[in-house]
Formats: sequence, structure tokens, C-alpha cells
Amino acid sequence: MKLNKITDYLWEIPPSGSMNVPGRIYASDKLMELVGDDKSPEQVANVACLPGIVNYSLAMPDIHWGYGFPIGGVAAFDIAQGGVISPGGVGYDINCGVRLMRTNLFVKDIQSRLKEILSALFYAVPSGVGSAGAIPKLNPEEERRLLTQGARWAIENGYGYKEDLEHIEDNGVIPGADPAMVSETAIKRGLPQVGTLGSGNHFLEIDKVVEIYRPEMARVFGLEMDMIVIQIHSGSRGLGYQICDDYVRKLLKAAQKYGINLPDRQLACAPVDSDEGREYLVAMACAANYAWVNRQVMMHLTRESLMKTLSMNPRELGAELIYDICHNIAKIEEHDVGGVKKKLCVHRKGATRAFAPHHPAIPRDYQAIGQPVLVPGDMGRNSFLCVGTEEAMKNTFGSTCHGAGRVASRSAMLKKSQGKNLYKEMEALGVMVMTKSRDALAEEMPAAYKDVVDVVEVMETAGISKKVARFKPLGVIKG
Repeated sequence: MKLNKITDYLWEIPPSGSMNVPGRIYASDKLMELVGDDKSPEQVANVACLPGIVNYSLAMPDIHWGYGFPIGGVAAFDIAQGGVISPGGVGYDINCGVRLMRTNLFVKDIQSRLKEILSALFYAVPSGVGSAGAIPKLNPEEERRLLTQGARWAIENGYGYKEDLEHIEDNGVIPGADPAMVSETAIKRGLPQVGTLGSGNHFLEIDKVVEIYRPEMARVFGLEMDMIVIQIHSGSRGLGYQICDDYVRKLLKAAQKYGINLPDRQLACAPVDSDEGREYLVAMACAANYAWVNRQVMMHLTRESLMKTLSMNPRELGAELIYDICHNIAKIEEHDVGGVKKKLCVHRKGATRAFAPHHPAIPRDYQAIGQPVLVPGDMGRNSFLCVGTEEAMKNTFGSTCHGAGRVASRSAMLKKSQGKNLYKEMEALGVMVMTKSRDALAEEMPAAYKDVVDVVEVMETAGISKKVARFKPLGVIKG
């Protein structure tokens, strides 16, 4: 495949065949070399063939192979021009996302008690494949309220504070969610799992602030050097997976019905403004709302565990939500396309919003600095808090990277880890890890990922997002 280097951080795939627009990949030379035999650039080109796509099929520097769309993929479709919605452009874990919480704790306050704190959190927040049991069984009416109200449902039921809603993307709810468009199988799979971490790359992490790049912005977020922050990474669990599975099949038939020529069956889609497209959107909204409830409940369990373990009240602990952002979602947004404001369906799969200062979707207290962007790395190195920019609005539909991006498969990591003491390896990096299984740890070792420092630096250099602070992990709970 032909790739033209435009700048030190941007590559272009010129249109060919059925491509409607060019493909663009944000990456340095080093990161492009890591793509290697990965077929994700081909997926960027395939996405460019879909009806109604505008400007470019985009990929962020954490790009790697995914289902249909590459992980790290961004694409926007003009609804008025037959633009489509594709479950493969959202992903199986709908509204998988990250939540960052600051505390009044510093490294010196917890260093001698880290194992005790981590053990308490491991017990308090269910994790692992099929994990369940964080909240009582719900009746059908409560299930409906949870899926339609999102994070507000959690707070009204005692899981957190009303102030939390202000610091959740879209205030923790996509309006218009319709549980009638969700299969009974999906509901049965998902509802017992509310408030659970799950498995794979999901985590709960105790971090320390190790670098501050823009002190005035860090002050807005209440961050100081050596401060303890908590990250939670999870999504919509079995509910989202089943919804995606159900609608891939439905929209594959819809693509045939509407005469859409798919370069890859995994790009099953339908016009946004069609019965099938609208049905997927409202089902997807149910999964997104569920995911916000899931992370809200886990944050509440984390707060409760920390207060109990450290014998602190809420004011002493100061556990405040900085932000919650999703990175597997499709949103109906208005963007400037060639000088004209257009209503677009923006797919972000392994990518996050990075809206510029003063955008109405940004929380009131962050208006002057831009939308918070959370970029976790692997569990042995670094994570970042960044903010969005005007350049992102101009060039990437207000989008940036979401993490480090895999370079090794889970099966490859299992093979590579044979005979090794992985817990000792993590201790040597200064990180304490607790997990349900050794295999879960092996699959997620740092070597499985790109260095997130390189990923974030590309976005900084391109002006798409700006670094505010860097965190290093002290303790990690893996599914």
C-alpha cells in the first residue's frame, strides 16, 4: 500500500479503487515501523470506501488491527448525504473508557500501606472474566431506568455525588436510549455485571503525579507533584458485546438492502438516517449509558474502600472526579466541513474527543483550557492527562489518541511469558499488581504495548492535544 509522508508526524494514503477520501495516519517514523505486518493501514483505506465519509479516514498513533475499523480509527459521515453508522467503527466494548480521580493523598501517605490498600480495592471491585455481584439484582423497571438515565441512575441510587455528573462526557448519558432495541440476551448478559472491571486490558490503577507540563492547567485540575490519582478503565461488559454482535448481523443485511458495497464484511453498516441505523444508535446509547453506570459504581466502591482502609472521611480523602471519557463510540456532532457546518456521525474507535477551549460540551470549570483527554499507557510505564485544541477541531473532528496501542497479540505474550515470574518483573518496575490469573497478567505486560510517551508526543507535536501531566503506576488491579 502506498503511504506518502506529509510531515514528521503525518502520513497519507492517496485515494485508489473505491476510496472516497484519502486515509491519514498520525505517527512518527518509529511508530510507523512498529505497525510492521499489521494490516491496520488497509483498514484505514477500507473505511475510506464507506458512503458519506467526509475529509479523511483517520487513524491515531496508537493504531493497530481491529474489527472492521482499526483501533485508533476516526471517521465522520455526513448524515444528509447518506452517511452511515457501523458497529465496527464503535467496537464490541461500546463506551469502553477511562475515568480519572484525584485525591488529597500523596506518595508518602500510602507508600507503607500500598499492599493493604490494593488488597482492599481488589476485594471491593469485582474483576476477571464473568465477574458479577457489585450491586443488588434489579427489577425490569430499574433495568430500564439504568439503561436510559446512565450515570444519573447510579448517583440517585447512592453510588456517588451529583457533582460527579459535571465531569463525565455528556454528563454520563446519551439521550434517546431505547431498551426495546436491545435483545434479551444482551440484557441478561450485562445487568449482573454492573460495577465490575471485567478482563483483558481493563484495570484499576493507583498512580502518582511525576511530571507537570502546564502548571496553570494542572492547577485547574487540582493536581500537584507526587499526588495520588486513581484511573479506572472499563466499558459495557457483556451487554455492549452482545449489542455489537446482534447489530453486526442486522446491519450486514441492511448494507445489502441499501446497495452498499463493503470492502470488508466487518464494516457492516446502514445509513444513519434509516430504520436500521436509528435502531443501532439507540441500542448503542443503552450500552454507553450502562458503561457510565459501570464506571460510576466502581468509582464509588473505590472511594468507600479507600475511606475505610485509611479511616478517612470524604473531605479528608478528597476523592474528586477529574473526568470520564469514552473511546469506543459514535456521536452525532456538528463540525465545520469546507467552511460549512454539517451534522456528522463521528465514529471514534480507540480514540477520544479532544474538543477545543470554549466548546459547549466541555464542563464549565474546564472551558478556558479545553476538554480533558485521558491517555493511559501500559501498567509498567506512564499515563497522561492532556487537553484538546483548535487544531483537533480543524483536522481530526476534535479527536485524539486513547492509549498506547498493542504491538503484540495476547497469544504471543502468553508464549513469551512462559517460565517467567511476572509479578517479580513488575515489582522491579516499582509496580505492585493483583490479578485473578497469571495469564491475564501475561497478556498485558508492558512489552505488549507501544510506549505511550511516543504516542502522546505525536499528538502534541501535531498540535492535536496538549500534555498537562504525566502519571506513573504504583499499584494495578487487572481483570
